Amino acid sequence: MNIENTIFKRTHLIIKKLIGYGFKKENEHYIYECNFHNGEFNAIITIKTDGTVKGKIVDNETNEEYTNIRTEMTGEFVNKIREEYKNILIDIRNNCFETNYFISNQANRISKYIKDQYNVDPEFLWEKYPGCAIYRNVKNRKWFGIIMNIDLSKLEDGNGEVEIINVKCSRSKIENVLKTKGIFEAYHMSKKDWVSIILNDTLSDDKIIELINESYQLIDTRYYKE
Repeated sequence: MNIENTIFKRTHLIIKKLIGYGFKKENEHYIYECNFHNGEFNAIITIKTDGTVKGKIVDNETNEEYTNIRTEMTGEFVNKIREEYKNILIDIRNNCFETNYFISNQANRISKYIKDQYNVDPEFLWEKYPGCAIYRNVKNRKWFGIIMNIDLSKLEDGNGEVEIINVKCSRSKIENVLKTKGIFEAYHMSKKDWVSIILNDTLSDDKIIELINESYQLIDTRYYKE
């Protein structure tokens, strides 16, 4: 169980805030220690300059690492220690990190463009799918983009989590558009009218923005037909 990855997912480190919080710089790492659970345990948090967070809990009586929180063990005591440790991490996240909507840098850049260009924020409609966001045309509330995280195997050979954006595409152009590296038949949308674009910098921001703008126009009130 990687508690740190879960808590710091979709965040960006603000390095200058670490020292003020209480971290000490050691080479390329920042280290923070604090006792908790009435002083019985010591949490040691290490953060790299790239934002990678690692942590461990030391039993102050035995001076040994307490690893039960990383197992499926349950019970009042281990649950209490696990929750107290999570609260330490959450406080660090809230004070030293910024929350990103998405995991990949390109997804966050694209989301910022949509906000700047159309004044549209992502809408996260499904609690079960926290990484899935829709973008609506402000005039008619129709969707013109959907960012989601899926397994790469849904698009091509390979595996691992990736982020994509689904955009509407003109039927007269879709066959040609699909010849572009990084663009695939739409995942979870009509393949006649939508395409999926992988957001891992395979395709430039400019090209993706071009397709987003077209998608917005296609569902704009002036053009949209049911």
